[in-house]
Amino acid sequence: MHARRWLCVVLTGLCSAQTHTLQDSHTSENLRGVSAVSATIVWASGTHGIYLRTLDGGLNWTPAQVPGAETLDFRDVEAFSADEAYLLAIGSGEQSRIYKTTDAGKHWTLEFTNPEPKGFFDCMAFWDRTHGIAVGDPVDGKFELITTDDGIHWQPLTPAGLPPAIEGEGAFAASGTCITVQGKSNVWFATGKIAHVFHSADRGKTWSVASTPITQGSDSSGIFSIRFVDDQHGLIAGGDYKHAEQEGPNLASTEDGGTTWRLSPIQHQPFFSAVGYMEPSQRHGLLAVGPARAAFADDVQAKEWLTTLDTNLNALSFVAPGNAWAVGPKGAIMHWAEANKGKPGKN
Repeated sequence: MHARRWLCVVLTGLCSAQTHTLQDSHTSENLRGVSAVSATIVWASGTHGIYLRTLDGGLNWTPAQVPGAETLDFRDVEAFSADEAYLLAIGSGEQSRIYKTTDAGKHWTLEFTNPEPKGFFDCMAFWDRTHGIAVGDPVDGKFELITTDDGIHWQPLTPAGLPPAIEGEGAFAASGTCITVQGKSNVWFATGKIAHVFHSADRGKTWSVASTPITQGSDSSGIFSIRFVDDQHGLIAGGDYKHAEQEGPNLASTEDGGTTWRLSPIQHQPFFSAVGYMEPSQRHGLLAVGPARAAFADDVQAKEWLTTLDTNLNALSFVAPGNAWAVGPKGAIMHWAEANKGKPGKN
């Protein structure tokens, strides 16, 4: 490991040391998905069927390839233990797939292959290890949704109340965080070109849609990441990925479950592909990453970033106490931790 740095961050009135550390992934693949199970167990995924796992907080990462998936791009990974994880591959038609392992990758089961040639799945999320949902771009004006109730079989979800997509509207598969769940039944997904947030409080049976002030209007712009810390408080981030350095209204929050969204007053908002909180329960330690930079603030209503890093990262995953992992191109993995919460592995 290298590039270790210390930051002084104001959290609940105290100055606490923060570290961000580059970790050796032992791969040069473009990493797009990451899922932290604990402060020691983390999974990641990326191009050419690659997945990675660490059992010691990133001191040692072990990459491997899913057999038969050498041409696939795994944009999302959702893990539940050192042994159990799901991978979502993106792409047109049958390239969109979901795999699962229950034995740490010794064997992978292909659970879902998209039967719709015009379809393209983007991301997935789970309420628990057997109940999940995935969203795909619209086909004939309707978003594709699939769910599982047993962690094995995936079925199409065709809710009567799901609003149709606007022409050109779709989800982004940049970080595996275009959909998020909370509690036992809440689910939200976010879209691009038209920066909408769709919400269901009953696991996808009925839906509502809300407009947001995030940068939109082109095929490359909109919301790329959505997170909720409880049933009322959420974050969205995005922008225009073709103009990653271009600043704009690219970060917003809600306090009413996603019905209305308010732009963050933080200055200098480039394109962000993933966002979240280091301390979700307190809504402190806002961390956002993208191809232009990573940025850290005390919360979404802060006036300025406490620190920014000129680094290219795609996806984020957070786990208490105060740990986050981000992944990016050429096998990049970065770990954030609060020093006074304890860091996995050696200093």
